[in-house]
Amino acid sequence: MWRRRARSPDTFRSASVGSAATAPVTLRRPCRTTPQLTSRPTVEGSERMLTRIVDRPAFRLVGHAARVPLIHRGVNPYIRQHVAALPAEEHLRLKALGDVEPGGLLAVCDDLDADYDEGSELTYLHGVAVSPGTPVPGDLDVIEVPAGHWVVIRAVGRDPQALQKTWATAATEWFPFNPWRLRPGPEIVAVPEPTADLSTAIRELWLPVEPA
Repeated sequence: MWRRRARSPDTFRSASVGSAATAPVTLRRPCRTTPQLTSRPTVEGSERMLTRIVDRPAFRLVGHAARVPLIHRGVNPYIRQHVAALPAEEHLRLKALGDVEPGGLLAVCDDLDADYDEGSELTYLHGVAVSPGTPVPGDLDVIEVPAGHWVVIRAVGRDPQALQKTWATAATEWFPFNPWRLRPGPEIVAVPEPTADLSTAIRELWLPVEPA
C-alpha cells in the first residue's frame, strides 16, 4: 500500500497525469468573494470553465502504481511506459472492478514533492476508484482516500495541451474567485466519455479542496 504525504494547500502546481505532464503553476489561497459553488459553467476573467463541487465519502484508488520522476512539460515517457506495459486484459479487469466516482480508468498522481521540483519522484497509479468495502485483488496497489470535497473541472481537447491549459486556468481564473483551496490528497484525471477524436477528448480533473 502506498503512503501519502500531506502537501501544502497553498501551492498549486501540476504533476504528470496520464501520459502527459502539465506546466507548474503557483496558486495563493483563494479569497472568499463568491458564495458556495454549485454545478454550473463559471466565467471568471477571460476563461469559461465547467466545474462542479462534489462531497465524497472515503474511497480507495486501486491499480498498478509506480514511482516516476516529475516532468513539468510534454509527455512523461516513464508514465507512458508504465501504462503500455500492462496487458489489454488488465485494463478490462480494472474497469470491471471500479464501482464509485470518479468512474472509468484513472490517472492518479500522489505523494508529490512539496516543492514540485522537476525530476523529483511521485507515485503514479493507473487504476480505478472503489468503495471501502469492495474486495481488492492482492496483486493491486491501494491508495486510501479520506472523505472530503473535490472540485471537478472539465478539460476538452488534445493532450497534453488541454490539461496544461486547464491547470493554468484553474489557478488563475477559478481558485482566486471561489471560496475553496487545495487540501492534501491525490490528483486524479478521469476520462468519462472516451472518444476516437482526440481534438474533442474530454477529461475531468479531480482536485481535493476544502473551504478557504
